Amino acid sequence: MFHISFKETVNLKSIIRLSLVGSVLATQAWAGNDTKRGQGGAVELLINPWARTSGMAGSNSGIVRGIESMGLNVAGLSAVRKTEINFCSALYLTGSDIRINSLGFGTKVGEGAMGITLSSYSLGDFYETTVELPDGTGNKFSPQIFNFGASYAKTFSKRISAGILVRGVSQSYNSASAFGVAFDAGIQYQTGAKKQFKFGVSIMNLGPKMTFGGDAFATRGTKQGTNYSQTISLPTAAFEQPSMLNIGIGYDFYMENETMKLTPCFNFRSNSFTSDQYQVGVQASWKDMFMVRGGYDYQDGIITKAEATTVNLGPSFGATFQMPFTRSRSGEMTQESSDDLHEGSNKSKLFGFDYSYSMTRYFGGTHRFSLLLSL
Repeated sequence: MFHISFKETVNLKSIIRLSLVGSVLATQAWAGNDTKRGQGGAVELLINPWARTSGMAGSNSGIVRGIESMGLNVAGLSAVRKTEINFCSALYLTGSDIRINSLGFGTKVGEGAMGITLSSYSLGDFYETTVELPDGTGNKFSPQIFNFGASYAKTFSKRISAGILVRGVSQSYNSASAFGVAFDAGIQYQTGAKKQFKFGVSIMNLGPKMTFGGDAFATRGTKQGTNYSQTISLPTAAFEQPSMLNIGIGYDFYMENETMKLTPCFNFRSNSFTSDQYQVGVQASWKDMFMVRGGYDYQDGIITKAEATTVNLGPSFGATFQMPFTRSRSGEMTQESSDDLHEGSNKSKLFGFDYSYSMTRYFGGTHRFSLLLSL
């Protein structure tokens, strides 16, 4: 049973209005978005680099907390207790030689938290071809894709938090490069006697168009009617970033003297260049030490191979092991007692390991490994 004050009811109504307005804007701005498939750029922004959230297929935008919230709903960053560091390495589409390394850092600042996130995409080696040598020059090259973001999230009350993130998007190869700026914003609401009901809205990857430039698009030419030779820069077409809207909910069910918790989640995602997504997931937790989770990401055409427009099959799975610890007066790390783990785990220092696996139609799926340190 929920106990909601008048003030909280007003705030909840405001959040619901905000989500409805966002949905209307998304419908108007992105109507028929599937017809624009392939026309956008910076598609790496659509890839979730983090292990926990990907293990639930991205369905937990309403409940995500800590560092990983910067990849789904930045409002959850405000839940950082003091200092949190997360490193995740992803083997994307195993067999394709694509690796994604991400580092996140968050620290408490007053009633909120500040965070930094870095993601580097290694795409492997490509063979160079030219107009004169279409079969290859014998040289190899590797494109450089790098994203970095700075964020701030604040807790406005025990039930409401909001945040904003500014992200830089960099793509380059030798003398050709593109750089863009994108913005994320999110809000989360939680209520109930144990704050078991959670709701969140986030808008991601809003920003101006990007264009490629550099010496790679320059050539030598002669001005018509003269013998004067000069360098001519060729114009390149601008491309948009893949904006998206998330609306997510989740609910915590406590069992066996609150040592176990079951959390089902749902998220609706509206994309600017692809079909909408419907993501469901569930997580089971024991004393906040062991967690298992699973999820399914549905999109039009994902089931029938002939109609498939994405390599993802939908199902994802994941698990977490994290150990709370304290420090003795001499500075040595010591494990807490079982009572401390249950009663004060939300205040303990934590060291954790996360793993997730996402199924794909081709290749060997996507594996993600993550290390978390919360101080």
